[in-house]
Amino acid sequence: MQGNNGNSSGNARKIFHRLASIEESYSILLANTEHGTKEEQLALSNARGRVLATDVFSGVDLPPFDRAEMDGYAVSSEDIEGASDQRPVSLEVISSISAGDGPSVEVRRGACAEIATGAPIPRGADSVVMVEYTSRNGDTVTFFRGVAPSENVASSGSDVQIGEMVLRQGTVIGTREVAILSAIGLASVRVFQLPRVGIISTGNELVPPGGSLSFGKIYDVNSTSLMAAVGEAGGEGIYYGHANDDYDSIRSAIEDTINEFDLVLLSGGTSAGTGDLAYRVIEDLCTPGILVHGLKVKPGKPTIVASHKGKAIIGLPGYPVSALVIFDQLVKPFIGLMSGNSARPAQLQRGRLAQRVNGAKGRRWLLPVHVIKSRDAPVVHPIIASSGATSALAKADGYIVVSEEVEYVDAGEEVMVRLFPGEQSPDLVVMGSHCPGLDILLQLLYRQNGMRAKTANIGSQGGLAAVSRGEADIAGAHLLDPNTMTYNAPFLAQFGLAGSCLMKGYRRLQGIMVPRGNPCGIRCLGDIIGRDVIFVNRNRGSGTRVLIDMELSKAASARGIDFGTIAKHVRGYRWEAKTHSAVGAAISQGRADVGVGVKSVAVSYGLDFIPISDEEYDFIINPSSAEKPAVAAFKACLKSEAFRKAIAALPGYSPWGDAAT
Repeated sequence: MQGNNGNSSGNARKIFHRLASIEESYSILLANTEHGTKEEQLALSNARGRVLATDVFSGVDLPPFDRAEMDGYAVSSEDIEGASDQRPVSLEVISSISAGDGPSVEVRRGACAEIATGAPIPRGADSVVMVEYTSRNGDTVTFFRGVAPSENVASSGSDVQIGEMVLRQGTVIGTREVAILSAIGLASVRVFQLPRVGIISTGNELVPPGGSLSFGKIYDVNSTSLMAAVGEAGGEGIYYGHANDDYDSIRSAIEDTINEFDLVLLSGGTSAGTGDLAYRVIEDLCTPGILVHGLKVKPGKPTIVASHKGKAIIGLPGYPVSALVIFDQLVKPFIGLMSGNSARPAQLQRGRLAQRVNGAKGRRWLLPVHVIKSRDAPVVHPIIASSGATSALAKADGYIVVSEEVEYVDAGEEVMVRLFPGEQSPDLVVMGSHCPGLDILLQLLYRQNGMRAKTANIGSQGGLAAVSRGEADIAGAHLLDPNTMTYNAPFLAQFGLAGSCLMKGYRRLQGIMVPRGNPCGIRCLGDIIGRDVIFVNRNRGSGTRVLIDMELSKAASARGIDFGTIAKHVRGYRWEAKTHSAVGAAISQGRADVGVGVKSVAVSYGLDFIPISDEEYDFIINPSSAEKPAVAAFKACLKSEAFRKAIAALPGYSPWGDAAT
């Protein structure tokens, strides 16, 4: 789609008049840019990961001469024909030949030569007898078995013949390719040049990783992640720098990079807000300028595709999830084309969807997922998170593509996952509620046993369901039954699990979090009823929410208030934070006055803490996984003294049987 002419000084909002598909955008990109490959000669020692620019033919035979494959004796097979333990045959040893020796001897009838592995077969010999089948006495050796002609001999050219093609153009050079290229004597090789990709991040809110964050600022994720993505795609990513959200800063950055690099990637500033200036700068600066502004995808709608005199410029959204999935769909194949590596196929994995996913109403949805092995086909768990949730990609195994024409994909339907590079098969799958104590336990499991765990934070009930379906080896849970005030055990039967599946974990102290000095004078949770204080609640279904409602119910009852009307009496009761950290952050930033969470979060945010009660975080073991070595190791780590000490060091945490403080 052709963009309209921008106004460098105007604040008019850009409207996405027509959205293009990824396929259409890629075709437009190819039609309006230069994307041919360039070649260079590179030393073999520096060629790993590069793409061959030519077919490679061998100029030598491999091996280049007949050579011994075993230590033993080079003989004429006729001389020891029929030799055995009952009828041994003796020959005279006339020489000893080592690897690297030249053809200095001839083995005549009735004689042999001692020979080492890799040494050239001497004239007159046609086979080698392993030393294990001989006995030597001075210059005489006795043979206790015969050999066939050419036995234990690698013939010249048996591996590679002179003139044979050993590698084809387009091959990615790895360890095995370096080995064969070395074997045929090449010190350097012709490869495609890495396309140089300039990377610019925009946004007043960005702080370089390692810097200090003030309120309203975030770390610049895209600069480093895009450099890594460019490298994985076969290019060389160079970070130009950061541009503020002003016209002149963005223009200066693009002007400096457009002539130096083969491709320019801009992240942020591509949307339709009044502060998003990238599209205006590109329209004013570049010829022909914007080719596409807006894709029919979720996430990644505000993507820009542009060119300047044959050079490609791609503006990626600022949110990391959006930027990286659009990179995978649009930028990666373009870099592959320029690097000669366009034929590398995506890693795909079939699986069945764990839960229904609704379509994105006319947009293609690129949805990050977990891939969990189960008794049958792999199970694909969607990771429903915002485009700014960077951890969604860090935790994901890949993503699925939900077509723009699809209204929904139902649970149990088969889907195809595009796997991210470098995913490893785990020894253990742990699903359920996240907890820092679990992180410590899994870290100990890796350090002590070298075992890797795959985690999926899908909530306590989700973890129990995953165990019952055979998808998880272990679930972490802290579900409180309000009727019995018992944690976890009452919920096992709902999922068809026996009581023996429950393994007690540890305790976490929960309480009221307030700003340092407790300026509102909160003594108990009932003190927030009818007061002009802002409360931040927890999400329904969480164990903490059950505790909150129980405490407020008792306080309301004592005041003659119907709990059904509690939201009218507690300011912020409808505000549901999904994590303990979200509660702590809201209070520390002054957006709330009080909330409930675990003590470790209060300590992390420098808040005062008023204890309420211990919470029990337990583990539910899949019966079919009980005999797995990784599960046994997990149990041993949980009971170990090392873990007891580590968990006790976390504020408010204690091993099972101890009281949290």
